[in-house]
Amino acid sequence: MEQIIALDEFARDTLKGLSSENKYLLSKYFYDKKGSEIFQDIMRMPEYYLTDCEMEIFQTQKEQILSEFKNGGAHFDILELGAGDGLKTKVLLSHFVNQQIDFTYSPIDISVSAVTNLVEGLRYDIPGLQVNGLSGDYFKMLGSFNNNGNPRKIALFLGSNIGNFNDAQTLDFLLKLKKSLSISDQVFIGFDLKKEENIILKAYNDKAGHTADFNLNLLVRINRELGADFNIDDFYHREFYDSSSGKAESFLISKIPQEVHIKMLDKTFSFRKDEKIYTEMSQKYDLQMIENLANKTGFQIVRNYVDKRQYFMNSLWKLKS
Repeated sequence: MEQIIALDEFARDTLKGLSSENKYLLSKYFYDKKGSEIFQDIMRMPEYYLTDCEMEIFQTQKEQILSEFKNGGAHFDILELGAGDGLKTKVLLSHFVNQQIDFTYSPIDISVSAVTNLVEGLRYDIPGLQVNGLSGDYFKMLGSFNNNGNPRKIALFLGSNIGNFNDAQTLDFLLKLKKSLSISDQVFIGFDLKKEENIILKAYNDKAGHTADFNLNLLVRINRELGADFNIDDFYHREFYDSSSGKAESFLISKIPQEVHIKMLDKTFSFRKDEKIYTEMSQKYDLQMIENLANKTGFQIVRNYVDKRQYFMNSLWKLKS
């Protein structure tokens, strides 16, 4: 039943996106099994600086991060929203366990299997780690920790996940996050910083073609799961970056005039030559933008951590008192 509901949602979202005047597909559907494998390739490629930058921050500034997280030494809970494979977070978790810090780590994800696999791996990789996986809505899971007597919470939202929201979605996410927290809690958020256009474009349009494959795999998934007849060779991936706004946007573009039929929707969609399908936005930030976000949503910045190239920032926030 769960699989059928998910498939129906995929169909509805695809219908809505391809029926719009400016066609789009939702980036949350990138991550089927094949898409997740391609994304692992993207994270390993030299052009994709984000993983290396955040890893560097954790490796070189873990003592300072731990000092802020401890905030006096009492037990605290780390709750990570969308933990993925936990690759970078393990650097901090291992250090905290080695320092005999009293804390519990709770990865939160909508996928039960993703949480189960991560928890099993962590128990093997970091003996002694107190870990408690949670599956469900981020904010419901965070809110469940607000009962009297629970320790202080630190919510992690790492990588550049915040950058995948548009402006309205970002404000909505942070306001909901604030409502899920208590006055003593903190938030640790990853922000990809504005930088030279060629650096951005290389990361999202690499020579090996991993990012192109990642985007085009969305059409492959629609073919497989919704019975579409997209000819993948008739589309190509293109990235655009606006240095003033900091928006990097991904598109699939039709090479020719064509029609695509989706059996599950019983509908045919027409594409003009050079017509774009919007697939993803990745917002890049400067310090002023980050400060404005915190102020607008009821937070204040405790401390910022930046890599040596100043490509990426992890920002620790607390609620305004």
